[in-house]
Amino acid sequence: MRGPVTGDGDDRLRAVVALAQAMAAAHTPRASVRAAADGVRAALGGSFAAISAWERELGRLKVLVNVGELADGEVTFPEDESYPVHEFPEIVGFLHERWAEGGQPNAWVETVADEPSHDGRYNHQRVAALRRRGRGCCVVAPIVLHGRAWGEVYVARSAGEPAFTRADADFATVLAAVAAAGIAQTERLAEARRLAFTDALTGLANRRAVDMRLDEALERNRRDGAVVSLVVCDLNGLKRVNDSCGHAVGDRLLERFGSVLSLCGAILPGALAARLGGDEFCLLTVGPSADEVAKVAGELCDRAAELELGEGVAVGVASTGDPIGPVRSARRLFRLADAAQYRAKGSGSRGPVVAGRDGGTDDPVIRLADAPERTSSRERRRFRR
Repeated sequence: MRGPVTGDGDDRLRAVVALAQAMAAAHTPRASVRAAADGVRAALGGSFAAISAWERELGRLKVLVNVGELADGEVTFPEDESYPVHEFPEIVGFLHERWAEGGQPNAWVETVADEPSHDGRYNHQRVAALRRRGRGCCVVAPIVLHGRAWGEVYVARSAGEPAFTRADADFATVLAAVAAAGIAQTERLAEARRLAFTDALTGLANRRAVDMRLDEALERNRRDGAVVSLVVCDLNGLKRVNDSCGHAVGDRLLERFGSVLSLCGAILPGALAARLGGDEFCLLTVGPSADEVAKVAGELCDRAAELELGEGVAVGVASTGDPIGPVRSARRLFRLADAAQYRAKGSGSRGPVVAGRDGGTDDPVIRLADAPERTSSRERRRFRR
């Protein structure tokens, strides 16, 4: 264990700056909480540190990261380590009511020698956990985002090490505020990235996300032969709904079909459900067989036909698991799926049309997709350039 930063103002200022810099360099929520835990532990000379978040909707304190000397059963990024909030009343009491009216959230110290008190600071569960894991003391500091208790940073020292002091708790309060600023910044960046790859109306992925994922998928296909499938959907009757009922009702149709697409996509492990724009949607899968994808595409047609709005959906499928010839680019797979969808729409098919299943490479869908662009009719404007 490295020693704690001394009470010297310059040393503590350097520790604060180092923590801020480490968090600024973190570009994901996981990296951010890891940097916070590592930085606060080092600054306070702890043997162990953890960052936990208050899941208000579940009433639980969820551990996001553990760093330092881990006890049996502790892992760096736990999947399911959480505790009922009622075991930590300061989360809803001390961390909120104490400072909700203008006060400041302050850290506090607990040791294995602590006895129950009436000030709300002693927590039997924490003290018991210290003893169980061979630790002698801890300092707990609230993390506050946007004026609300977000969670806490917890730093412990091994049994036999000097106990944390009131000065350490005050410094932990400062460090927690720096960590909170870094976490807030990372969350804003994560939200910006999410919005950049999300369709605002339906909450599905957008075309940018599909393009990125499809490039990665085809690289995996070239590398290890993973089956890549693309299901392209054209929602029938949207214009009629918009013209007769208004765009608000049309938007509701888009949202409802987006939910149906998401539900069907969930049947296929790792499927990406997306709205490409307007009335066009797609499912992208990597791994499931062409037959599995075709079956889900059929269920998608059935469910869309049951919507009270619109006139069902035209669906085309293209999969590297079918005899469609080499797929060297995302553009060709898109053109194949588009051509299949175009054929489904033109024929009024109630089920999906799958490229390569009607004559192999002589399939009319494949011939349509691979026809020179100068012979394409205006009706094929939907084909990706």
